[in-house]
Amino acid sequence: MRKYNIVGVMSGTSMDGLDIAHCTLEEQEEGKWSYSINAATTISYGEKWRLRLSKLRHQNSMVFHKTDRFYGQFIGENIKQFLSDNNLEADLVSSHGHTVFHQPENNITVQIGDGNGIYAYTGIPTVTNFRALDVIFGGEGAPLVGVADQMLFGEYDMCLNLGGFANISADINGNRVAYDVGPCNIILNRIAREFGQEYDNSGEIAEKGAIDYDLLSELNEIEFYSYEPPKSLGREWISSNFWGYVRNSIAKKEDKMKTLVDHIAQQVGNNIEDLSGGDANGKRILITGGGAFNNTLISHIRTHTDAEVIVPEDQLVDYKEALAFALLGILRVQNKTNVFKVATGAKESTVSGSLYGDFSKI
Repeated sequence: MRKYNIVGVMSGTSMDGLDIAHCTLEEQEEGKWSYSINAATTISYGEKWRLRLSKLRHQNSMVFHKTDRFYGQFIGENIKQFLSDNNLEADLVSSHGHTVFHQPENNITVQIGDGNGIYAYTGIPTVTNFRALDVIFGGEGAPLVGVADQMLFGEYDMCLNLGGFANISADINGNRVAYDVGPCNIILNRIAREFGQEYDNSGEIAEKGAIDYDLLSELNEIEFYSYEPPKSLGREWISSNFWGYVRNSIAKKEDKMKTLVDHIAQQVGNNIEDLSGGDANGKRILITGGGAFNNTLISHIRTHTDAEVIVPEDQLVDYKEALAFALLGILRVQNKTNVFKVATGAKESTVSGSLYGDFSKI
């Protein structure tokens, strides 16, 4: 079968930067794909972009539309430079964009990064806007990577991504279930910045702290954790439903960090157990995302589950989500379902994504 060279692009809620991965994908059989990541890079956001993205949800409509356009151009320029630096060509660009609003309960999800700008600067057919159609059909619009987990990493019982939010997917009775577990790096990074750091390198801050069990109990009682999937979270939820408990705690900063780490690990462990029918022994869990480099967090997760926790090579840890959206993009071009209702709770499974450019040669 034909091989496709695709640039997958991802910007997560933790705002570490723009992930760009050049991937080769080939369908081996219906619903099973092989992959290679040929080159990858992360473009760190300067202070200007980080501030602009974090404040965008509070800006007026003109600022919003300008940012959408300029951010698309920013993506396109960096893809063009990335391909030139690595002497690579691509059949397709598949960009998640950067989430500004995610409120599926209000029928809203918005990712910026105008596909017109990406196509104009690269000349490569581009797919963006993967979430909106699912939300319109009543779904959560997230997480979407369960499709890739099934088609690329089916040898694992579950896949856990420790990004801005932690999300998990698993095959349950032949259906791929996927949902957000809770906040992850988005809250850990907030505490790290109080120490003058962008993130807690290897979990060193958390390792020095002690668990504050009063705060831990309050966090574990947050209503979201009692909801049945499908379910998802957005940045707005942190401010309105979570951060107040942390802000009001009298615990020391390092103790807050340790408590948040154990809270995340407990929620992850609980969900692994639930998805395993109460017995996770012998289950294999692939863990990726920036949180996989947090040794203290991984240690606590291992404490809270009997499953085998597998952290792969660094490249896959860093770029699995970009790879996943590369796959979602080519499925969109092939007019194949790339968002499944069983994972999101939508009324219909959909072929999702907006197209920009000339697709006649793909």
